[in-house]
Amino acid sequence: MKRIVPVNSSGDLKTFIDFPHSLYKNDKSYVPELFIAQQDMLTPGKHPFYEHSEVKLFLAYEGEEIVGRIAAIFNTNHNAFTERNDGFFGFFDTINDQETVNLLLKEASGWLREKGANTLWGPVNLSTNDTCGLLIEGFDRPPVAMMPYNAPYYQQLLENAGLVKKTDLFAYEITTREVNDRSVRLLDALETRLKKSGIVIRPIDLKKFKEEVVKIREVYNSAWDKNLGFVPMTENEFNYLAKDLKMILDPDFCLVAEKDNKLIGFILGIPDINQILIKIKKGRLLPTGIFKLLFGKKNIKGLRVLTLGVVEDYRKQGIEACLYGRVIKNGRTKGIKTAECSWMLEDNYLMNHAIEQINGKLYKKYRLFEKAI
Repeated sequence: MKRIVPVNSSGDLKTFIDFPHSLYKNDKSYVPELFIAQQDMLTPGKHPFYEHSEVKLFLAYEGEEIVGRIAAIFNTNHNAFTERNDGFFGFFDTINDQETVNLLLKEASGWLREKGANTLWGPVNLSTNDTCGLLIEGFDRPPVAMMPYNAPYYQQLLENAGLVKKTDLFAYEITTREVNDRSVRLLDALETRLKKSGIVIRPIDLKKFKEEVVKIREVYNSAWDKNLGFVPMTENEFNYLAKDLKMILDPDFCLVAEKDNKLIGFILGIPDINQILIKIKKGRLLPTGIFKLLFGKKNIKGLRVLTLGVVEDYRKQGIEACLYGRVIKNGRTKGIKTAECSWMLEDNYLMNHAIEQINGKLYKKYRLFEKAI
């Protein structure tokens, strides 16, 4: 008999976090999440998401064996911003068994209905500002930093449970060998033209990190406001993310566009630390994982470009091309071999076309699902 059990203790939480490690123990593409980061993310009081929203975790058992997990997520800020009554599911992992999936979704949906939700969609962990989407194409390669991974059978199980496509998210790969460096060749001319309009491209100033974060958050919440599923990040949420990213941030890949001392755009790329995390057993930094992380950083040859945004009044002036061009140029100098641009909404034709123009190849697809509850 299978049964669903809520997570109510620190021991349950440890079991919840560790379940994917056993599920994917023979999968060479699986990258374990850092345990301490997952623990903080799933603990009220440690992550700022819980200042406005709620999460309930569930484990599926068959006898004494864990066979699945799910998080039911009620994002109050999302519903206030979108004027909807959505519920979300995330941290979703399961054996290849339809009954297990049906029971997990039933339990999560029931809890969300009690909160007032009438729609379920996901997976998201915890919101679309975090890791989200179900991998549906591109299982032959490990995920890059802060991107999800799952077995191929997940899609069919969710569809069998009545979930349907909401939208697809694209990941593009750009290699040093194949990139169209037109934006690099035109970089000087483009930046000179922008300077005549008072627009300057520069690296983030780590000595003024707190002040820079405030400005970048304003651009982020402005430039992405029309994207599907977007919810403005609170000050505490943005600061939490920025603090984590600062540990791996390279100013050569975090650039801002500025006019009259006001930020009007930015691009953020981070080293693909998954090239190291894939070697850290069960995501534990102790006793040896911390050394792999510290000493392995210099050998990372991959980059993930998380975000590129320009406020609406300054788009199509060449700022985006300059930001991309500078990152490509800096990447070559630092020995970067590949970069992933992710994720992109499938209907963001302007940005998808821009990436394709520099020879970015669509190599992974992720899907968000939905279902009325």
